[in-house]
Amino acid sequence: MKRYLILLLFTFQGLMAQVQFEARVSKNTLGLNERLRIDFIMNVDGDNFDQPAFEGFKLVAGPSQQISQSWVNGRSSFQKIYSYILQPERKGTVIIKQAAIEYNGQIYKTSPIKVTVTNAVAQERDPNDYRQQGGSGTELLKLVAEVSKTTPYLNEPITVVYKLYFNEIGVTGFRELAKPKYNDFWNQNIDIKQLTMEEGSYQGQRCHYVVLKKTILYPQKSGRLTIEPLSLDIGVQLPTNRRDMFGQMIIAEDNKVVTTGARTISVRPLPETGKPEGFTGAVGNFSFRVTPSRTTLKSGEGLDLLVSASGTGNMKLFTLPKPVVPNALEMYDPVHDEKVTTSLSGMSGKITDKYTIIPQYKGKYAIKPMTFSYFDLSTGSYKTITSPEIMVDVLDGPTLAEANPSNASKNVITKTEQFKYIKPKTTLVSIAKDDFYGSDLYYILLFFPFAIIPIIILAKKKKEAIDSDITGNRIRMNNKLAKKYLSQAKKQLNNKEAFYIALEKAMHNFLKAKLHIETSEMSKDNIRELLLSRNTNPETVQDFLNLTENCEFARYAPASSASIQQDYDKAVLIISALEKQIV
Repeated sequence: MKRYLILLLFTFQGLMAQVQFEARVSKNTLGLNERLRIDFIMNVDGDNFDQPAFEGFKLVAGPSQQISQSWVNGRSSFQKIYSYILQPERKGTVIIKQAAIEYNGQIYKTSPIKVTVTNAVAQERDPNDYRQQGGSGTELLKLVAEVSKTTPYLNEPITVVYKLYFNEIGVTGFRELAKPKYNDFWNQNIDIKQLTMEEGSYQGQRCHYVVLKKTILYPQKSGRLTIEPLSLDIGVQLPTNRRDMFGQMIIAEDNKVVTTGARTISVRPLPETGKPEGFTGAVGNFSFRVTPSRTTLKSGEGLDLLVSASGTGNMKLFTLPKPVVPNALEMYDPVHDEKVTTSLSGMSGKITDKYTIIPQYKGKYAIKPMTFSYFDLSTGSYKTITSPEIMVDVLDGPTLAEANPSNASKNVITKTEQFKYIKPKTTLVSIAKDDFYGSDLYYILLFFPFAIIPIIILAKKKKEAIDSDITGNRIRMNNKLAKKYLSQAKKQLNNKEAFYIALEKAMHNFLKAKLHIETSEMSKDNIRELLLSRNTNPETVQDFLNLTENCEFARYAPASSASIQQDYDKAVLIISALEKQIV
């Protein structure tokens, strides 16, 4: 008995391992400028291979197909591989979804694959690149981030200019794959109205360059800060050694991924020695003023006190000092105003806080002097500016001594205000509630399981009948696939090869559904004989066979969009005719 169980176990394992279909990638982690190879491998000759959409990747090459078959010690082995070359389009975790094939009426799918895309990495030149294929060896394509200063002080401006250097290469366009990130920097891009090509040199080699991006940065933290790289996908035209019939050099078009690489900035903290007590972080070169709109007032009038700083530096990154006024002057919150321009040299302009001050009593009042401190980059030291004292003269109105006795009346609470939070009416709610036991909902939930038992039995019998009809299931599957691929063909009218592949699959699956045949039985003579035996029109049968042969030929021959549309319309007419004629 044990021997039979072991034999049964091996037989079951052999049946389970009969069909293998899997996806393999060349690497699971790659840089944004690297390429990925993915192979879909099967050990049977499956039909209707359905590739995934490759979301997050650009298809560089493929599919390429490899088929191998061997016999060893009387046993045969078979392998078919579909291969693709992919270029990532964004950083992060990307999922390559399932591919599918059909074999003996069953659908087999690969498992999804998770790929991690990191920042662009430094690469050595490919020995099979365009220089080895006929370039002169002096071609240049380099993306550089030029940083004005790598050891600034905290809040000292630095600039990053992104330049693309190239020589003996045509640049047709570019697309950003990864934007640089400026963590712990205040940053602002400087607008470039139009890209212009200029002459220059890179590492001693004469070349052209284009300024793609300009950014001004203000470090907000001391220490080692990293500027993440800019990565571009650039369309290029590469020279080759081949020439056309007129003797002109043939130019090959390609795409290259270039990156600046990460840049590290060492930010120095501001010195603690000599730092003023009221320092708020201003760095640059400034002037400071405190200006009243008037100093002599009448009762009910007010004045505007303007506190402003102007110059060059981190204008938007510090606060102005707040004035201190006597209690007899009522001061309102300030209105902040900025007139600042930002260029590659940094921020410059003027910032102002406007305070509205209204006197309450007659008399003379002093607004104390205000101090403003900043760190001067040119001298490497702190500087402090002090404004003069401002005297405000209020000519009339009550004096402070006369106003004091009236303060007691401000705290008197009237009878109406004393009881305004108490509700005059009361709303009562019954606390008795209906019991769930014996309610309508109780009986519905009680008898509901018994009511759905007949429905479950009928549904189960119907499913068993459908599952036992193997031929009917296969016909329905082939009908579904025929409609699917005919719909795909319509979507691929502008893509010749994909269109004819989908159209051919649609016609084959239509025959499988109508004639109840397998892929191995689909020879031209057998199809003709089976269709004619079903009382179909001989002309329609011949048109179907001609269109099938045309699909195979048109995939490798030039075809216009008009002929593709004609083939699609002809396929729809032929399938519709056969649908009506086949008995």
